[in-house]
Amino acid sequence: MTKNLCCEMTLLPLSIHTMAKNPTLLSLQILTAFLIFFTLFHRSFPFLVEKEALLQFKNHLEDPLNHLDSWKDSESPCHFSGVSCDPNTGRVTEISLTNKSLSGVISPSISVLQSLTSLVLPINLISGILPSELNDCRNLKVLNLTVNKMNGSLPDLSSLANLEILDLSTNHFSGGFPTWVANLTRLVNLVVGDNDYEEGEIPENLGNLKNLTVLYLHNSHLRGPIPESVFELTALETLDISVNKISGNFSKSISKLQNLNKIELFRNNLTGELPRELASLTLLQEIDFSKNQMYGKLPLEIGNLKNLTVFELNENNFSGELPPGFADLHYLKGFSIYRNNFSGQFPENFGRFSPLDSFDISENQFSGGFPKFLCQNGKLKFLLALANNFVGELPANFANCNSIKRLRINQNQLSGKVPDGFWALPNAIIIDFSDNHFTGGISPEIGISTNLNELILVNNRFSGELPLELGKLTQLERLYLSNNDFSGRIPSEIGALKQLSSLHLEQNSFNGPIPQELGQCDRLVDLNLGLNSLSGTIPDTLAHISFLNSLNLSRNRLEGSIPKNLQKLMLSSIDLSNNQLSGSVPTFLLAAGGGQAFVGNKGLCIDETSRIQVNSGMAVCNSEHNPQRFIGTKLVTFCVILAALVVILCGLLLTSYWRFKLSEPHYADNDLRWDDKQTDHKWKLVSFQPVVFDVDEICNLDEDNLIGSGSTGKVYRLDLKKDVGMVAVKQLWNGNGVKVLATEMEILGKIRHKNVLKLYACLMRGESSLLVFEYMVNGNLFQALHREIKGGESDLDWYQRYRIALGAAKGLSYLHHDCTRSIIHRDIKSTNILLDECNEPKIADFGLAKIAEGSSMVSEASCFAGTHGYIAPELANTVKVTEKSDVYSFGVVLLELVTGRRPIEEEYGEGKDIVYWVSTHLNDREDVLKVLDPKIVSDLVEDDMIMVLKVAMHCTTKLPNLRPSMRVVVKMLVDAEPCSLKSPDNCEKNGKLIL
Repeated sequence: MTKNLCCEMTLLPLSIHTMAKNPTLLSLQILTAFLIFFTLFHRSFPFLVEKEALLQFKNHLEDPLNHLDSWKDSESPCHFSGVSCDPNTGRVTEISLTNKSLSGVISPSISVLQSLTSLVLPINLISGILPSELNDCRNLKVLNLTVNKMNGSLPDLSSLANLEILDLSTNHFSGGFPTWVANLTRLVNLVVGDNDYEEGEIPENLGNLKNLTVLYLHNSHLRGPIPESVFELTALETLDISVNKISGNFSKSISKLQNLNKIELFRNNLTGELPRELASLTLLQEIDFSKNQMYGKLPLEIGNLKNLTVFELNENNFSGELPPGFADLHYLKGFSIYRNNFSGQFPENFGRFSPLDSFDISENQFSGGFPKFLCQNGKLKFLLALANNFVGELPANFANCNSIKRLRINQNQLSGKVPDGFWALPNAIIIDFSDNHFTGGISPEIGISTNLNELILVNNRFSGELPLELGKLTQLERLYLSNNDFSGRIPSEIGALKQLSSLHLEQNSFNGPIPQELGQCDRLVDLNLGLNSLSGTIPDTLAHISFLNSLNLSRNRLEGSIPKNLQKLMLSSIDLSNNQLSGSVPTFLLAAGGGQAFVGNKGLCIDETSRIQVNSGMAVCNSEHNPQRFIGTKLVTFCVILAALVVILCGLLLTSYWRFKLSEPHYADNDLRWDDKQTDHKWKLVSFQPVVFDVDEICNLDEDNLIGSGSTGKVYRLDLKKDVGMVAVKQLWNGNGVKVLATEMEILGKIRHKNVLKLYACLMRGESSLLVFEYMVNGNLFQALHREIKGGESDLDWYQRYRIALGAAKGLSYLHHDCTRSIIHRDIKSTNILLDECNEPKIADFGLAKIAEGSSMVSEASCFAGTHGYIAPELANTVKVTEKSDVYSFGVVLLELVTGRRPIEEEYGEGKDIVYWVSTHLNDREDVLKVLDPKIVSDLVEDDMIMVLKVAMHCTTKLPNLRPSMRVVVKMLVDAEPCSLKSPDNCEKNGKLIL
């Protein structure tokens, strides 16, 4: 256009030259040129303004992947990537930049685009507030900013009268719920859920939105009943008010929404029965009322909703029989009604005509035969029917259901043989037939199920020998076969199961020796072979299983001596009772199991010099067992006499001392040795390790030895006499000391794992409490990360940091998965990961920990716990903590190790943390390298560091169900092992050998 203007202007000199003698004609020519210039400039002015506005919009954004490279001053805005223009006027009508990794803020300059009808910026990292200047874009029809990081209160956008689609979901908008949306009467889609609004009610005036087809208010902190006005939105197709605090009975007015095809109301406080009127909505495809407080029988008509694809009523109080019409559905994919009180026989043809993918009817009271046609169409992945009353044999047609991933039909009354094909499920992760009446053996076809993590067959009547093909299940973590009638030898092939953490073969009829190859299962934590007919000796290879925590070989026919190298294991439980063992019991094992763990072995005896007092009836080792007995007896007798004399002398001195002290008034603030309010002045000692302490020595704490202070108490360093050496003593605050004491004693007193801090003993007197721990020379991880040595380098290189990450992950995985009852720490952070002299990590401070009840790994905390910067985002909305909360916190620790930064720093921005900061640097490799700790990163380790960074981001995913378990985290970290730690001879990067 500018070029054309110039061409027009070049005509003017020519006209002047040819008409110089005609003034009137000259004036007309000048006027014509002026009109042409004005017209052209008037047309180009909006063009220039809109381009400038877009360039300002670009300048407010960060574009690491260069999606906006075409946005240049030399280009027409209609040629900008993601920009569309009106072909007639040339004005900008649409900006669409979906999933472009953009960050930064939205510029108010957007208001200049008067013809803009669509602003679409979803799935980016845009932050900041939504500018109120958007109100100037009066032609806007679509505003989509979903899945970003925007915050602040939403401005009133009532002026956007033409708006049809408003999607502001999955951000961090705060303030009150945007009631002004009710003024946007042309809205078709209203999607404003998943934000941080203040708690409030659903606005009554939402009924003004008569054109609305989608209403999405998920996780919007809403309470109270659903207003009747919502049921006047007769055009509505999707109604989602899930994950709120909606209460009251569900209204019969639902029948007015005849166009509804999806209704999501899970995780609310709804009560009452499911209204019969729901069945009149013939277009319904998805129904989810899970996790409410509804009850009663399902209306028979519900089974006539022929278009149903998803039906979920989990965790309510529904009862009665299932409507038979469900058996005739042709489109049903997901069916889940677990944890209700449904009863009666299950519809026989259920699944026969539908592409069923997921089926969960667990924890009900269904009876009769097991449904036959659940996998009729070969698409079933999840078959969960545990804790019902099904009887009879498994239908043979399940044998070809290769699609199954999770199969749990435990806790029923099923019987007969399991069809061979039921063992051969190539995609299965878990097979659980436990607590039934099954007979027959395990088919060798089990070797086809190579993805199995868990095989659980306990409490049945299975028999026969174990197939050697079990050794092919290299992903197997738990093998539970107890309380059956299996016989023959334990296959040595089990030694190939490198991922195995729990092996339970107790209460069977196995015979022969314990395979030496079990020692190759180096991740085994729990081994129980009790109540069989095993013979031979205890393999000394068991001592190679460094993580073994519980060992039960009781009630067999084992003979010989107990291998002394078993003392290397950190056992918290051992039972070798009722065998034919002989020789002396190693002192440490006696401390772990007590005398009852070794009774029933006539040849076993207790070493006379042992300091552990047991009441087991076992004999003291005589000269036959102990050739040095005679010399030892003399030495012991001499020591006893000498000790007695010392005790008498000390007693006389102590008596004189106390008489002197009591003759004077004595006042002390927080004096551990005396408290005039207490009636019992003696310390009660409870020991958890085979270590002898001098109580008075422990209680003599000096403030000069204070090494730390926290929310639960002070920690002192104490160098004890004798052979104990340095220990750490925690003096608990009086206010919550009893609670913390009970928690730490219950948890740490039973734990034996090299990556969990060892608790030696506790002392109690009145309201005073002390805990005695092993002392960690190198302090905590936070100190080590931020402690520098000469030259400005970190005290920990990458290889040390990796080992710390892996060790801590193993300790946390042990707490979550391998304890008898799972333990949720609730305060994982770098200051609670302590380092010994070799920088081996140990998880500490269990004062806030919870023991998860049952197997669901969920605990309801009585109060909010955790440390700012490490707290999982879901804990802002619930008191129910899960192991995934620990996973998030551990992910933050991994980010500390990778970046060298603290969880909270000013550089991240107000209200931001390290997770947010790192997430803004994941757009390309160059950007990622900026987050790696510059003090340790090099070409040799940057790839290894990035692998751990990926694990950290996986752990800190916003949604808990998307985070990995700690067992998976350990696997991922093992896979991320630095090349030079695996095999230096094979490590080559950029043509250079890594040494």
